[in-house]
Amino acid sequence: FTKMHGLGNDFVVVDCRGSDPGAWPARAPRLAQRRLGVGCDQVLLVYPSDVADFRMDIYNADGSRAEMCGNGVRCVARFLRDRGVGAEALRFETLAGLVTTRHRGDRVEVDLGPPELEGRRVPVDRDGAVREFPLALPGGDLPVTCVSMGNPHAVTFVADVEAYPVAEVGPRVETHPFFPRRTNVEFVQVLAPDRLRMRVWERGAGLTAACGTGAAAAAVAAAWTGRARREVTVVLDGGPLEVSWDEATNRVSITGPAVTTFEGIWPG
Repeated sequence: FTKMHGLGNDFVVVDCRGSDPGAWPARAPRLAQRRLGVGCDQVLLVYPSDVADFRMDIYNADGSRAEMCGNGVRCVARFLRDRGVGAEALRFETLAGLVTTRHRGDRVEVDLGPPELEGRRVPVDRDGAVREFPLALPGGDLPVTCVSMGNPHAVTFVADVEAYPVAEVGPRVETHPFFPRRTNVEFVQVLAPDRLRMRVWERGAGLTAACGTGAAAAAVAAAWTGRARREVTVVLDGGPLEVSWDEATNRVSITGPAVTTFEGIWPG
């Protein structure tokens, strides 16, 4: 395996192009344990693909599947380039569809495609756009704006994200019946029209240092609700990520680092 991270959102990358040990729903949580395993937010598996350059499968720390991971696909692109595999631009097959990466010096850009704003397709239990929807929670309603970037996100804007009880509210939103597949939850403070501060509760992983698709969803929600521009820097616990929502093409891209920390062999 190779241990990597994108802004502290950390991964165990396993190259399955030659052989696949399988049993990943049970194996991934053991790998992800930080005291008894390797430790990570997600396990990323690299396979051959008939429709793209490679296929990336994603398992959360709890063993559930994820459709897409923006920080993860950047890391897999760097993983492959470091091994002399593929071109500067690569296409990946994911459960969310095809995703393109391109190396930009020491950073990697990901074209995530257009955001999905139709409620049932996010998915949420509501027709039409879900913008500033009052989600009923103990203690009062929480306004959420729902976006899919290949995986579901619920974005809420707060006055002070550092003081906000993310670890308390995040799991309540993630598992709320309004979200049939659960959801990632982004807590966002607008610092300036081109700068957002975000903390994230990831579906199946909990509180993480960064989330690439979450940063994209936050940027889309901020522009959609008139709070920010379409090109912003999203500052996560692990550092800044550049996000652009192109008005002409409706496509969202994120650009940030991908870092290898160590390699090893796990016997479990």
